[in-house]
Amino acid sequence: MAYLELKNVCKTYGEGADSTDVLSDINLTIEEGEFVAIVGFTGSGKTTLVNLINGLLEPTSGTVLFKGEPVVDTSHERGVIFQNYSLLPWLTVGQNVYMAVKEAFPKVKKNELRERVREYVEMVNLSPAINKRPKELSGGMRQRVAVARALAMDPEMIIMDEPLGALDALTRGNLQDEILNIWSKDKRTALLITNDVDEGIYMADRIIPLKPGPNATLGPEFIIDIERPRDKTALNDNASYKKTRNAIIEYLMDIGEERKSVTQTEYILPELTPRSFVA
Repeated sequence: MAYLELKNVCKTYGEGADSTDVLSDINLTIEEGEFVAIVGFTGSGKTTLVNLINGLLEPTSGTVLFKGEPVVDTSHERGVIFQNYSLLPWLTVGQNVYMAVKEAFPKVKKNELRERVREYVEMVNLSPAINKRPKELSGGMRQRVAVARALAMDPEMIIMDEPLGALDALTRGNLQDEILNIWSKDKRTALLITNDVDEGIYMADRIIPLKPGPNATLGPEFIIDIERPRDKTALNDNASYKKTRNAIIEYLMDIGEERKSVTQTEYILPELTPRSFVA
């Protein structure tokens, strides 16, 4: 039995003539312990796909299964690192993380929960800001709080919706490594949504492109046959990395050109006669 399975999933917004088919015929299987990345263009429906998996949206048709059971609501078993932080502005960094761990571990003593909060805030290098509120933080710092909050809940599956896009290169690289370190300890199942092919290759076991919408659907999978742990510097000289990267980019370029040719509209201007003005 697959850990996560999407069967013929479609998602439509609106009704009748105003309806838009965002996702169509999505079939995806992720085994327990796998790290899968989905790459795609901006606006292709990646976030809608994430919200279907984490239970924030229901499919128009088809089924989303987690451990064999239909996904009907959110659950701390599926920890989500959102693209837009989703922090409560009236709570501090520590309080935002504490609220999540308290919900995930209702029977654990307060001092143990606070220690867990400190551990994960320190992991994302935000200990000096633990008592600050989101408005006092930069965008990158807010995203690090969101990462700490999701991981501190010890989810069985980590779902990441382009979580590192707002970070500087150094912080982004460090958090990639931290997420991988946490994942590798017990090989919890992970799904990464990204538009960065290099990030997907560095972190995942498989990369699956999402074709652009409307009626976006998944393309062919690309297996990342590179031994772990991976060295970012050494990847540049790795033949498998180069081959896989080129194949994915070529595929994305091809579907990008295909989309452009399909959606290109020819605009014909009416015949207009310039108006003459007398000075």
